[in-house]
Amino acid sequence: MDNTNPQGQESSNRICRLFGIRYPIVQGGMVWCSGWRLASAVSNSGGLGLIGAGSLHPENLRHHIRQCKAATDRPFGVNIPLLYPQMQEIIDIIFEEAVKIVFTSAGSPKTWTPLLQSNGVKVAHVVSSSLFARKCEDAGVDAIVAEGFEAGGHNGREETTTLCLVPQVREATSLPLLAAGGIGSGAAMLAALDLGAEGVQIGTRFALAAESSASEAFKQRCLGMAEGDTKLLLKKIGPTRLATNGFSRKVQEAEDRGASAEELREIVGKGRAKKGIFEGEIENGMLEIGQVASQARRIEPVSEIMAGILDEYNRLASRKQPVFA
Repeated sequence: MDNTNPQGQESSNRICRLFGIRYPIVQGGMVWCSGWRLASAVSNSGGLGLIGAGSLHPENLRHHIRQCKAATDRPFGVNIPLLYPQMQEIIDIIFEEAVKIVFTSAGSPKTWTPLLQSNGVKVAHVVSSSLFARKCEDAGVDAIVAEGFEAGGHNGREETTTLCLVPQVREATSLPLLAAGGIGSGAAMLAALDLGAEGVQIGTRFALAAESSASEAFKQRCLGMAEGDTKLLLKKIGPTRLATNGFSRKVQEAEDRGASAEELREIVGKGRAKKGIFEGEIENGMLEIGQVASQARRIEPVSEIMAGILDEYNRLASRKQPVFA
């Protein structure tokens, strides 16, 4: 793999050049998991760490940004769901704290991209279809994340797998492209790059890292998952991939009998993800996690996760050779 070395040698990989990182691996900005400890650990390991603004009040976000600056001298960014109710405050903090990389999702990239870029911020936007990828290019974003529905948490309504989505987005846009959804190994990273991506965004593996701010109970529940232990639910109000538990079964029962969007919102209530992920209410909380959780075996520090992914990637990439004449 072509990399930017610690001394600053230029990389041929566009993701590495764009963000000033050594490896084209970005940590997803996951609610209740992605605080400064996780983000700085990923950045210190040569990837790009993201602080997840979606579960932080504005001043708490400022605290995490400052702590991250103290913990790493390497690039890091902030992930912002564009439906966040206090967007102007968040944007002001981004400028005041001189954050130089922002990943956006769940909204139109046209709204904030020009302002962010005019203040020296590089912008990447998460999409679930080639149609939205083209809209991102029209909006002038610096990079695109194509996220398949294997991913945990909030998903696109298209329910397109990463294997299908990445080549479609690659055909639709010439922008630097990251693949996301179901990627948790060097083999998956190699496949994503073969499909046309230039890097990967990884969520679930890092959500279960030692530095993740998720509760121990949440991590242990996810480590014990088998294939099929997550489902895409809440499609009437916003498709969300959840681990199976008492809450998800209640949601599925309601959906099976045709519950309205209003009733589903009442079932979800407020603070459900915080209860499940951060506070460890395993049966009644909302456990947002991706399908790749069933491949995780233990809680590891970020440095080991990164090393394992890169070692496997390099080993498999070195073996590649033509098979068919």
